[in-house]
Parts: sequence; C-alpha cells; structure tokens
Amino acid sequence: QVQLTESGGGLVQAGGSLRLSCTASGTAFKLTAMGWYLQAPGKQRELVAAISRVGIPNYADSVKGRFTISRDNAKNMVYLQMNSLKPEDTGVYYCNAGPTNYGSYWDSGNYWGQGTQVTVSS
Repeated sequence: QVQLTESGGGLVQAGGSLRLSCTASGTAFKLTAMGWYLQAPGKQRELVAAISRVGIPNYADSVKGRFTISRDNAKNMVYLQMNSLKPEDTGVYYCNAGPTNYGSYWDSGNYWGQGTQVTVSS
C-alpha cells in the first residue's frame, strides 16, 4: 500500500512562487518515478512534471522554465517549486506514484495523494 501526502498549496498573486511537497510511505520510493498532476477547474487531470527514479525530470510545455521538480530519496519526498505563477496554474495539485512515459504521453500510476489547492490571483 502506498500513501502520499501533499502540502504547500495556497493563495498567491500572479508572478509569485510556491513550493509543493509530497511525502511517500509504504513503497520503495527510490525505485519509483513520481509525478505532479494539475486538475484545473472544469478540466481533466494533467501531468505537470515527472521525475524518474534516478532524478531525470520531464515537464509539460506550459510550465517549462517556471517549475522545477526534485526528489530526496533519503526522505521519501518529492517537491515542485513553482515560480512565475500564472492564473492558469490554478487548481488542485496531486502527487502521483509510478507514472510511466510512453513517449508521446504519460500514463499515471495507481497511487494518488489527496491533493493540495493552488490559487493564483491576477
């Protein structure tokens, strides 16, 4: 059983920054790719960033150059540093364990956190 717990969301003005954290338990964390997904209001959940078990990052085009995903295998944690935030970054951010890259798309893993709300005001 995998448990994921996110934290760090909140309300921020456009141009501001937030850092999301996800703590993982009950899994061989260092052997698992991790991802952050955004579910914007009225939209499907979409991958924002993923990081391989060896630390190679991947980003959605919409966040490249603004967001940075990182992981600390010693602490079983994954982070999402979000800079230059835009109103369109608003939504619930979910941590996901085990996303898989199939080249043209990512398939999410089976385990999700409860989500953390990010609201960016204009």
